Amino acid sequence: MIGICPKCGNYQWDKEVKGNEIFCLKCGNSWKFTRLPLFILSGCSGVGKTTTAMEIIRRTTEFTVLDGDMFYSIMPHETDEDYFDQAEQIGSLSKNLMQAGKPVMWTKAGNLDMLPKTYNSRFFPAIYCLALVCDEELLRVRMRNGRGITDEGWIQSSVDYNHYFKTHHQLGDMAFDTWDISGKTPAEAADYVIQWVAGAMRLHKL
Repeated sequence: MIGICPKCGNYQWDKEVKGNEIFCLKCGNSWKFTRLPLFILSGCSGVGKTTTAMEIIRRTTEFTVLDGDMFYSIMPHETDEDYFDQAEQIGSLSKNLMQAGKPVMWTKAGNLDMLPKTYNSRFFPAIYCLALVCDEELLRVRMRNGRGITDEGWIQSSVDYNHYFKTHHQLGDMAFDTWDISGKTPAEAADYVIQWVAGAMRLHKL
């Protein structure tokens, strides 16, 4: 909605963004919008993203928290193009929700490197990502006992992804911070994430 030109009605994804102003290349019109950072809470399957997000919702209303899996449930998810389309929709929905004056955080495990490449990434001054990590054995216990997962291939893929986050700080063009939640309660994890968001917002003097 915010990307539709109010003068000529051009709804194509062809706008330029400079600061908090959108420019229509079709008619030359420009209009102001609320430009806020986009936040991603990442980590491998089973690490505790959803548990942490649910606790965040109970502790603050300073930003909106949404589950990236919602697109997996309603959109195709077979090809790289499918996953890129999902990444685009995260940006598209977020830029509109942010017009209420609050940033948006998504829980999202994979395809983080696609986010900076999307058309909609231009509507955010920055995309911040925090990956939750934990001890390998703890992760296995969480997946087997906490979620009832018996697929060893799935468990091992999560272990490998968790290891990647622990040993890297970037995936493609998407940089990320990490925080080890081993031994931490959901409340402690939520408080950390809330402070992490606040710190990023201060960088933008917001």
